[in-house]
Amino acid sequence: MVGRTVAAAALSVAAFAGSVVAQAKGKATRENHCPADSPCAGLYGDCGIGAFCLGGCDITMSHSIEACVPNPICKKGDYKMNPMDDIQDIGKYLGDNSKTNWQAQGKPIKYKEEGLLLTMSEDSSGTLLASTFYVWYGKMCASMTSSQGKGVVTAFIMMSDVKDEIDFEWIGTDINTVQSNYYSQGVTDYTNTKNLTVSGGTLDFHDYCIDWSPEELKWEIDGKEVRSVKKSETWNSTANHFDYPQTPSRIMISLWPAGKAGNAKGTVDWAGGEIDWNSPYMTNGFYNAGIRDVTVECYDPPSGAKKGGSKSYKYTDAKSPTNNTIELSDDFVILGSLEGTGEDPGEPSKTESSSKSTNTALQVPGGIIGGGARQEAPTGAAGSSAGGSGGSSGSGASGDGNVVGGSDFTQGLKGPEENKSLGVSIEPGLGKMGGSGLAIVVAILGLIAL
Repeated sequence: MVGRTVAAAALSVAAFAGSVVAQAKGKATRENHCPADSPCAGLYGDCGIGAFCLGGCDITMSHSIEACVPNPICKKGDYKMNPMDDIQDIGKYLGDNSKTNWQAQGKPIKYKEEGLLLTMSEDSSGTLLASTFYVWYGKMCASMTSSQGKGVVTAFIMMSDVKDEIDFEWIGTDINTVQSNYYSQGVTDYTNTKNLTVSGGTLDFHDYCIDWSPEELKWEIDGKEVRSVKKSETWNSTANHFDYPQTPSRIMISLWPAGKAGNAKGTVDWAGGEIDWNSPYMTNGFYNAGIRDVTVECYDPPSGAKKGGSKSYKYTDAKSPTNNTIELSDDFVILGSLEGTGEDPGEPSKTESSSKSTNTALQVPGGIIGGGARQEAPTGAAGSSAGGSGGSSGSGASGDGNVVGGSDFTQGLKGPEENKSLGVSIEPGLGKMGGSGLAIVVAILGLIAL
């Protein structure tokens, strides 16, 4: 994923709210870690508990290496996206990936006979699907389409908790090309970008594959290899290491507003300009991209990897997160609630009332992180949940609801019969919020008033 500058910040409601929190508590860095009461660092340096400690928890910025839950091990499979009962709201997922393989933010919508749609409306940050398991080398393929329009970006990426990254990205103004890229440890080197031609155009379904081994990285389209990079070609003599993705990563597929007004100019320009929210490429008020299925083949860990179990990947050194500081472990942590952390998972709540609390720590990351390095800070969202039961804004992704369209997928679909929102919202009841939670609400209400 890719950001035009390392500081490609997106100014939207959630990003503004995040800045209020940052003023109160500050952003974590590799030098200044998260505090004990909010020990888990998200991909953009915000500190929290709950979902912050699950997927995307950066051990190099967290309070301790134990704050982040160990990464659930790779799961081979052919994951169909229709029905959607294998997808759970990020505000409800507590780490038990034996029950669900995907978590979601935004509004994924079931599409009749074709899987699901990622959607993006003007008041949203788009939609993100992320695997609840990690891959430490493997072959990942997605049968999917792109969206279309200025500023609209569709992405299929591998992203590790320490920001190793491998990308397919589709710019909505170029429906014949997909961009490929890779990064190491969050260092954005845009010379790694290479455009790949898609025969027949990106609006039709194609099979896109990332074939990632310890020594070579390949991109494939419809079964044909279209690019490869060898690890030996990525040696950085200045840093004295290989700039090659090498840490366990989640599969992330998203539709996000790179061209949203207020985003960094470089990001907006890269995405083809500001988004037109009255575009003919929208249907019933949203842009969309389709996914049929995702297949995963798990490769063996690198030679010499320490094998102390078979349930998770676990970092052993927060200062040097590479192939050599990861072990296979039997540690597997499920949080009792969104107040849990890797340091203190907690016990499941037994009653509705016991799930309420006055804890003001952030529990669910705001915005959609589908933009990877290009999206250096989250764009738009209702905000991050502080306190309460986790701030889930949807009723889940399971069942046969959220059906749209007919049997033939095209851009410009009929609208959904019903939309169940997945993602984050601020828990009602200002009396249960601390200062930073209240500041977020005030900031959001102020922006709405404007």
